[in-house]
Amino acid sequence: MPELPEVAALAEFLAGKLRGAVVTRIQPVSFAVLKTADPPVSVLEGRTVTGVRRFGKFVSVEAGGLYFIFHLARAGWVRFTDKPSDVPLKMGKGHIAVRLLFSGDSGPLGLDLTEAGTKKSLAVYVVRDPHDVPGVAALGPDPFSPGFDVDALAEILAASSQQIKGVLRSQSVIAGIGNAYSDEILHAAGMSPFALAKSLDRDAVRGLYEAIHSILGTALRDAAGKAPAELKDTKRSHMRVHGRTGEACPVCGDTVREVSFADTALQYCPGCQTKGKILADRRTSRFLK
Repeated sequence: MPELPEVAALAEFLAGKLRGAVVTRIQPVSFAVLKTADPPVSVLEGRTVTGVRRFGKFVSVEAGGLYFIFHLARAGWVRFTDKPSDVPLKMGKGHIAVRLLFSGDSGPLGLDLTEAGTKKSLAVYVVRDPHDVPGVAALGPDPFSPGFDVDALAEILAASSQQIKGVLRSQSVIAGIGNAYSDEILHAAGMSPFALAKSLDRDAVRGLYEAIHSILGTALRDAAGKAPAELKDTKRSHMRVHGRTGEACPVCGDTVREVSFADTALQYCPGCQTKGKILADRRTSRFLK
């Protein structure tokens, strides 16, 4: 799933390509992907793109006072081309969820939103205000917003009885962090994913805050300016523990471990994060030697 750094890079890339272009056609290939009906998606046609920005893990394309907003979910992605096909797509066929065509200064442009797999979660909204999208309206503070400092994080954590892994992933608490970067942030902070948020002392909160900015900041800098096709490999190159079960931790050399859930998993380093103990029971958060 693309997270804050990748979504920021996608928004930056699309802004550079689409600002000033006119929407000529929008073709949903799956009606299930459209989460709004008023205004209809067709009213965007003929409008000029004036900006692209990020809200958490949502991308918003503004065109003539309306907003085309999408969330790529777990298996969605963006495919951009300056040589688009105008052949109509067949409904319900293939990996393309929505195709957008534009007329730019240098010619036609195309943007496909794609989604692999059988579990379809990619979502598209056409709204008059970005906050008409429930997921946008419910977002917590962005990690790079001016008001998000150590005190703000401390207040958030003190109010939560959740495990810290869940807090970092909750979009209504902190916007933009998902499964992969939460693993990396906790590894950098030397913190167990099962630590209770409200139990963290001031030093631990400060360490977590610094890890959030260090991990996400580095990923943002490396993703900036890259085309969509390059972003997945760029993200993977940053991972020290996420997706590396069974490999040696690059910091301490211990073996990276995994805790599996119904539809996801987390990775961590016992040497760096749990004083060498293995997280064995995900339901009760017990430690077993």
